[in-house]
Amino acid sequence: MATNKTNRTNKSNQPANRSGRKPTNRKAREAAEAAAAKAREEQARKDRRTQTIIGAVVVAIVVVLVAVIGFNIWKSNHPTQDAGELQDAWSKVESASPKPAGVTEKGGFLISKDGLNKPVKGAPTVAVYMDFMCPGCGAMERALGGTYTSLVEAGQINMEIHPMNFMDRYSTDEYSTRAGNAAIIIAEKDPTHLLPFITRMYAEDFQPSETDYKPVTNEQIKAQAVAAGVKESVAAEATAKTPKYKTWLSAMSTYTPLRQELWNTQGQLKGQMSTPTITVNGKYWNRNAIPTDTDQTTAFLKAIGLDASSVGKAGKMPSVGTDKGPLYP
Repeated sequence: MATNKTNRTNKSNQPANRSGRKPTNRKAREAAEAAAAKAREEQARKDRRTQTIIGAVVVAIVVVLVAVIGFNIWKSNHPTQDAGELQDAWSKVESASPKPAGVTEKGGFLISKDGLNKPVKGAPTVAVYMDFMCPGCGAMERALGGTYTSLVEAGQINMEIHPMNFMDRYSTDEYSTRAGNAAIIIAEKDPTHLLPFITRMYAEDFQPSETDYKPVTNEQIKAQAVAAGVKESVAAEATAKTPKYKTWLSAMSTYTPLRQELWNTQGQLKGQMSTPTITVNGKYWNRNAIPTDTDQTTAFLKAIGLDASSVGKAGKMPSVGTDKGPLYP
């Protein structure tokens, strides 16, 4: 009996013990759930912080890239001149020997109705930078050469010629150097016939091709000079076997393209010099902006401010004067 009573007592206590353990298990679960929620929240905060940092880095990278791209675009539209390179090139010009007599400060040969380096007072100075191999120079001369000559002879403009030899690479016998050297000597010794000589050198049936070059002898160049009215003795000196001014001409042809004021201001060659380049009173004439329906002679006369009917008439001076830049386009 005692045994049975004891058993009943134990059995009667069991429900109380089971109900006593439940609160403990619930609290543990709640604590675990709270801890898990806190961990999740902490991880979410870390993830948000990481995303914020990544976002900030991405934004910073994008800003830098945009700035770099923007700078490069700006730089391409605002090319700058390398002062050190320019000075080094000029030093080579100064050390070149022999130097031509009567050359202008920037390496040109100023021709007027009065001769070499005798500018007509009140007349604008038109400078032409050319290479005798340059097809564009030939086309320009064939379009404007006659007008240039008429204006110079009437004292309406001063003409400054800048021969270059950078296109020697297109010939097998340094044609640009030999032709440029001839022009320099003719400018020194017989300036009256320099422009006619240039006209003959650019004649369509004489100027050699840059893409299919056929050798041109010194005798052929001499014949063009004589046909232009150059004295026989001067023509012979101008076409001697060894070009007298080769070193100077090469140095000048390296220096001149570095002059920022001669660079194209638009088009495929923007920020570079190309030939022909023309300036009026030292200021660049942007021929790239001339409308396609306007011929070169009309455009040039507009640029210097002179009516076509006044070409070759002494005393009828271009309105551009001696200090203004091109008036057109």
